[in-house]
Amino acid sequence: MENLFKTNIGRLRIIGFLEGISLLLLLLIALPMKYAFHNPLGTRIMGTIHGALFLLFVFNTLSVGVEQKWKFRNTTWKVLLACIIPFGTFYVDRKILSRPHTKAYFSTQIANQQGPSDAG
Repeated sequence: MENLFKTNIGRLRIIGFLEGISLLLLLLIALPMKYAFHNPLGTRIMGTIHGALFLLFVFNTLSVGVEQKWKFRNTTWKVLLACIIPFGTFYVDRKILSRPHTKAYFSTQIANQQGPSDAG
């Protein structure tokens, strides 16, 4: 997990995961609170968090797309579409973002083979 923070595609995967979890919390906790108990506080809080994560995912997808030299027709649009479809971020993480051909995968593998740095 620590290696995910070191690359842009790793951070995109984390944001996608958090965006998917925030949607689950919004649907399974905040909305029932609003309609069953007439308490809209949960939807205000979770809706804001989910919206912020959604925007972060979109901006980071575009950034990673440029960095990875994704062709918009082949990859970028699929990743962007995933954040619009409920729970699509989980699917796109597994099918596209975690593929071995990404630069992030290779840099992680190289770092794992080299082991901890002796500098310091």
